[in-house]
Amino acid sequence: MTHSHDVLLRLVRRVTTAHEAVAEVTGTDRTETPSGTLSLTYEQRSRSRLRAQLDDGRQVGILLPRGETLRDGDLLADEQGEVIRIRAAAEPVSCAEVDDPLQLTRAAYHLGNRHVALQIEPGRLCWLHDHVLDAMVRGLGLRVRAEQAPFEPEAGAYGGAAIGPGHGNGHGHRHGHGQTLGEAGQEYGHSHHH
Repeated sequence: MTHSHDVLLRLVRRVTTAHEAVAEVTGTDRTETPSGTLSLTYEQRSRSRLRAQLDDGRQVGILLPRGETLRDGDLLADEQGEVIRIRAAAEPVSCAEVDDPLQLTRAAYHLGNRHVALQIEPGRLCWLHDHVLDAMVRGLGLRVRAEQAPFEPEAGAYGGAAIGPGHGNGHGHRHGHGQTLGEAGQEYGHSHHH
């Protein structure tokens, strides 16, 4: 007898296709489609260990290598080759729209300087809803609207996950980034204080 709180699937690896997961486990060449979907917020998709409920109500556990962020449409498989499709769940986001590329760039700069995960689209920026950030962006002259929508921020510049509001560097928000380059010892980089 299975209780509703028991984990029925242990999703342990990312696959590129449902066919890959089935062929790896069974050694056959038959085609499979995902057996379910799992809708997760951005924060949930950023965790390597998670207990969740599929959209059909089945319980799952996610056990992935640390540092991976799931994207909308990703496929996860369990040890037997059962495949689940990940969906980005709607969540509270703020979106700023402007026709002027310079204004949009300035807003992206100021949000990035605060280590905010950003979803960047033509003429539009979105971030996890935060009334303080909303006011700052409005102060830069952009229209800001709160909405419920899937959030898919840019991945980190070096292929890592986007970093959320508390960027987890293990210290307060007073820090500088610098790098000494060249024989003259010129320092390039930036410094900021929050």
